[in-house]
Amino acid sequence: MFPIGDDNEHSGIAFVTIALIVLNVVAFLHEINRPEQAVQAFIFAWGVVPREYAAATDLPPLIPLPYWSTILTSMFLHGGWGHLGGNMLFLWIFGDNVEDRMGHGRFVFFYLICGFAAAMAQTLMSPNSLVPMVGASGAIAGVMGAYLVLYPHSRILMLFPFPPIMFELPAVLFLVMWFLVQFLNGINQLPVFEKNAISGGVAFWAHVVGFVMGLLLVVVLKRPERTKVEWWDTIQP
Repeated sequence: MFPIGDDNEHSGIAFVTIALIVLNVVAFLHEINRPEQAVQAFIFAWGVVPREYAAATDLPPLIPLPYWSTILTSMFLHGGWGHLGGNMLFLWIFGDNVEDRMGHGRFVFFYLICGFAAAMAQTLMSPNSLVPMVGASGAIAGVMGAYLVLYPHSRILMLFPFPPIMFELPAVLFLVMWFLVQFLNGINQLPVFEKNAISGGVAFWAHVVGFVMGLLLVVVLKRPERTKVEWWDTIQP
């Protein structure tokens, strides 16, 4: 079961959302356009490796930039077509409307800050991990948190693939359920559970913190004059 759309109208072209999707696809194609072993080395080099941040130094394979620049580069890398496709679907569904309420410039800032907070949270939860973290999930989780604040009465169009059934679900219900799944899985990944100690897999704490950051930051960055879609066509005196 996954979302395929929502029932919100938006006022203009979501330039930033479209640009982010294009950048993610281009970066992924650049990533996979190399032999398999080289792809793994590329991800280790440009993904967020928590041990590098704990040691405050770059670890092999080295990059020609400071180690902390991987916070940005990791947001545009993905672990496979499914990882990329799922993230871009969520970004397309939720991103255009959030961008509409913030404006292009504020949305760029918002997206990057949510991604930064998400990456740092996951790093703090697993400071000794050598497993690279890649993906736009943390930043997109922030977008989803903002969507919950901005469009609490929206409905999400869902698709259940087997058998194919389409139905609508309140956005609040979908987003709260999604957050709870991430939070509970994050609890299960805490080091106190020795057999489930964080060593890799899904970065659930990045999702949790990205979502919470989105909830908080949207209150500051939303533009009140864009509360109604009519703002775009309103002639200013």
